[in-house]
Amino acid sequence: MSLHFRTDDTFTIALFTDLHWRDGGPQDRRTAALMEDILAAEEPDLVVLNGDTIDGAYCEDPAAALRNAVAPLVARQLPWAAVFGNHDDEGAMDRTALMQAMQALPGCLAQPGPATLSGVGNYVLPVMHGGGEMGARLLFMDSHAYARTDVGGYGWFERDQIDWYLEQAQLARAVQGRVLPTLAFFHIPLPEYNEVWDLHTCYGVKGEAVCCPLVNTGMFAALHEAAEVMGVFVGHDHFNDFIGELHGIRLAFGRVSGYSGYGDWARGVRMIRLRRGVYDFETWLRLDSGEVITGQPRHLPDFDRPTCIL
Repeated sequence: MSLHFRTDDTFTIALFTDLHWRDGGPQDRRTAALMEDILAAEEPDLVVLNGDTIDGAYCEDPAAALRNAVAPLVARQLPWAAVFGNHDDEGAMDRTALMQAMQALPGCLAQPGPATLSGVGNYVLPVMHGGGEMGARLLFMDSHAYARTDVGGYGWFERDQIDWYLEQAQLARAVQGRVLPTLAFFHIPLPEYNEVWDLHTCYGVKGEAVCCPLVNTGMFAALHEAAEVMGVFVGHDHFNDFIGELHGIRLAFGRVSGYSGYGDWARGVRMIRLRRGVYDFETWLRLDSGEVITGQPRHLPDFDRPTCIL
């Protein structure tokens, strides 16, 4: 199965994050109904599950939970991709086993990625058009779970993942002879999400602290230097849905989608639309009420950015 721009030159993605599927109880049934309603209304070309698809510690059978979580996608015969969050593998199945379970399901485009690379689920999907040419790229990466040192907090991208990404970007440019519009998807926000909120104009809500790693290994710097990624999309923080631009890259949160996770915020989805040949994207939110939010509230920095004197 391959991804293609439509005949009207658009490609639309529904980004569900933090479904936190557990045992098929009432909250999970609400999540399934939300997904069904949104998929019927938006008719996306691809669904991305951006981590914490299942709440592993609460799943008696994680593989069954995965099957049930993606049932609305399978029913509509939609292609879908996924990355892991920090809760998916807290039950009886590790990331490798969960990836195998996902790949056995209809429509799954997720890949484990190189076996020698840190994490499970580092891969790139092309979006094709017309005469078999590539029109855009979608990057998926494993942002891990928890810190591997005593610093605590959440995990960070390992150096080999950053090197792999730069190699992929260089290879794509060499093969295509140009930079292709690229979007990146992973679960845990980069430390730069704090910077974009504190020092730049953003749109949306920051309802809790950005739960990023305490160690910055330079993933954002690599994305900036490669100059192909237009937008980064994360989940993890259930009360954050803001988007802002930092050094030419828009850093965006999704919208919490599952009812079993913490918080009483209205659940929903972030929609993303690419247009062939355009180095840009459109994005909007659709909530469980059916409300479509195309203009999120503007947030200005609380103080003027300091100017460096050279």
